[in-house]
Amino acid sequence: MAGHGTEEHPHGADRLCGAGDRVYSRAVRRGRVPRSDAAPVPCLLELALLHPDPDDMDWLVPTSPQEVMTRLLRGVYDEVRESQRRVGTAVAAFERYSGLGRQLQASASASPEGTAIRVLDGLSRIQAAMDEATEACTTEVLTVQPGGIRREAELTEGLHRALTLRGRGVRMRDLYTHVARHGQGLLNYLELMGDAVEARTLDEVIDRLILFDRTVAFIPANADRTMALELRHPALVEYLVTVFERLWRLAVPLTAPLPDTGIEGISHREQSIAALLAEGHQDAVIAERLGISVRTCRAHIARLSETLGAVSRTQLGVRIAQVGLDGAPRGGEPVTVRIADQESRTVR
Repeated sequence: MAGHGTEEHPHGADRLCGAGDRVYSRAVRRGRVPRSDAAPVPCLLELALLHPDPDDMDWLVPTSPQEVMTRLLRGVYDEVRESQRRVGTAVAAFERYSGLGRQLQASASASPEGTAIRVLDGLSRIQAAMDEATEACTTEVLTVQPGGIRREAELTEGLHRALTLRGRGVRMRDLYTHVARHGQGLLNYLELMGDAVEARTLDEVIDRLILFDRTVAFIPANADRTMALELRHPALVEYLVTVFERLWRLAVPLTAPLPDTGIEGISHREQSIAALLAEGHQDAVIAERLGISVRTCRAHIARLSETLGAVSRTQLGVRIAQVGLDGAPRGGEPVTVRIADQESRTVR
């Protein structure tokens, strides 16, 4: 939705030109506009914001604002999922090559690339390396913090580093899940840090990532985070910076409200759960990805079922597809929705 238009109108539906916005708004208010009104703004037809009235081809009718918003949100979700997939693949590759590096440790020590990827085994080594990077940092720190509400212990753990950085005028940008908005500890931390820290949130984020001055990065090396990788290879670090900046652009500032779903009775979180249900994920997986408890996840699923009038998981999958909550592109083709542990259903 963001790469169409003519030379005079090089924009997408997320940033209409002034003339396009006026014509589209008039079409929404009146129900249709004469085809001649759209001649100066071909972008509206190219972006499928206006389309011919089947009853009178001299008139154009608007695509509903709710459907336009759904398209835009679907594009955002697709970009986030693709970024997460690519980071997951890169992390798996890092782990494999770091394992090979340990086997060749003796020869690697003589190579200038020997410290480009360093395995930190144990919390004490991780903390020491983080403290060292903090001392050397002079410009900015970028972090991704997965999970839900931040516990006080987690916030306190890195507080001394954050205060040290703030004292030197280092800017910090943090990405959290939307659920983290409900934690008082995080709000207290951000109030303490003031303008030194800017925070944004997403439905889902990648695994933990900390970048110092765009020269050194830290990522987990195992599931329980007792091992980490310290990355200093310029290409790897630049790749992770690119991933962060893309997620940052898609994220919602912590001080801004979450966007409305456009569907009465469906919250933003329930929309995210519906999309993951449609992908066939189990309740526990959905809860982990969104940073909520399994119990909370199931409560949202129950509300989704009630709102959509579904009496079973199978029927819920059908309803999710029918109202466009599955994140699938809409067209003439049937849409298959798979709810975990349930049969597939095809809807049109």
